[in-house]
Amino acid sequence: MSEETTTTTTTTTPPRRYIFPRWANYALPAIVAAVVGGALYVPVAIALGFSPSTTAVGYAPEQPVPYSHALHAGKLGLDCRYCHTTVEKSSYAGLPATETCMSCHSQIWTNSPLLEPIRQSFETGTPIKWNLVNKTPEFVYFNHSIHIARGINCNTCHGPVQDMHITFKGNAFQMAWCLQCHRAPERYVYQDHDHPDRTPRQQVFDLYWKYQAGEELTDREHRTLDGKNDGSDDPQDKAEGKELLAKYGVKVQQLADCSVCHR
Repeated sequence: MSEETTTTTTTTTPPRRYIFPRWANYALPAIVAAVVGGALYVPVAIALGFSPSTTAVGYAPEQPVPYSHALHAGKLGLDCRYCHTTVEKSSYAGLPATETCMSCHSQIWTNSPLLEPIRQSFETGTPIKWNLVNKTPEFVYFNHSIHIARGINCNTCHGPVQDMHITFKGNAFQMAWCLQCHRAPERYVYQDHDHPDRTPRQQVFDLYWKYQAGEELTDREHRTLDGKNDGSDDPQDKAEGKELLAKYGVKVQQLADCSVCHR
């Protein structure tokens, strides 16, 4: 009987080769987060940049005296220039001196506790420290008088001031927002057809008088008073606006130059 010998052959399996090293498994979540985060960065940054929390639209700081534009400018019909005396001739609109307030309040509401800071200021000669609501950056030059002289209404920038019981920031004051008007000013200037002989400066303040007198306003005048800074897309309005720009001597081609606002 022959003895059969069985030979067992052992096959060694070569180690599996991977495209990525093993530590890449731990880095994958970070890589995915970086890719997704990079794709979302721009839209999220833009959204945050234009959000009210960034632009401070609606910002209404507490004031030493709770002054109401809705009462004084809206209901009583005080002209803007009575308090903001330099708005027509200076880059700065100006804030009312205590004597301006006391010209009325030495006779009315003389015992109101809300007006005690005004009375103390008048007696001591210490100016009231109002908290600014609207302020452009230090590197931006803005001139109120130029805009008033070209018929740009106060509410175009400041919002519906005549309705504000507490003054708040009405618009973003960002460069993109300003350029909407500087690139197409014909959408923002207007002329009162009932008084075409009035100067642009006069028409700015005449609009408030029309509102206070209860006169019928055009759609464009309503948008202006509401502070809707989107201009007019009506072809007739824009055509008329271009005629007014030529009449007022506005050099549109220069308005978007950096040097106009940055000096």
